Amino acid sequence: MTQPTLESNRLLMRPFSQTDANRVRELAGEYEVARYTEAVPHPYEEGEAERWIACQSEEFSRGTGATFAITLKENGSLLGAIGLIIATNHKKANIGYWIGKPYWSSGYCTEAAQVVIDYAFDELSIHRIYARHMAGNPASGRVMEKIGMKKEGELVDDMFRDGNFHTMIIYGMINSTLRK
Repeated sequence: MTQPTLESNRLLMRPFSQTDANRVRELAGEYEVARYTEAVPHPYEEGEAERWIACQSEEFSRGTGATFAITLKENGSLLGAIGLIIATNHKKANIGYWIGKPYWSSGYCTEAAQVVIDYAFDELSIHRIYARHMAGNPASGRVMEKIGMKKEGELVDDMFRDGNFHTMIIYGMINSTLRK
């Protein structure tokens, strides 16, 4: 099965290619972007983006992940990434995303997240989608709320990053078409 390209009004969410590696390192490597993520390294070392991109098609083939490059439809510019970590046995997925700093506050993340949520529910038959954000990053929580997720709770000191523990806020939603 080939990973699809998803589309919204302004964006294309497509599989990453190795030609995206430099731009990924440039955008995600900014401390202001990486500091609010669970997995983006900082500093973003040479070769990291290539390794990350290389494992994505295998994750999609196994059904354990679907990661998309968020690009502008009009010119193909890479803005960020969005993806699902899928637990097929539980019919649930964790959605995560990052957007390069030059593209913050433009609605791109919300637009991409809505399309990926719809894909997960409609094409992958996911029952539950959840997401987490650091308490210090309320903008990510606003994206979750805008796409219909509800706050479910706080996980105190749940993540250790940059020498500190961080409280994580968790959001979730259920696919109402599959609800019994």
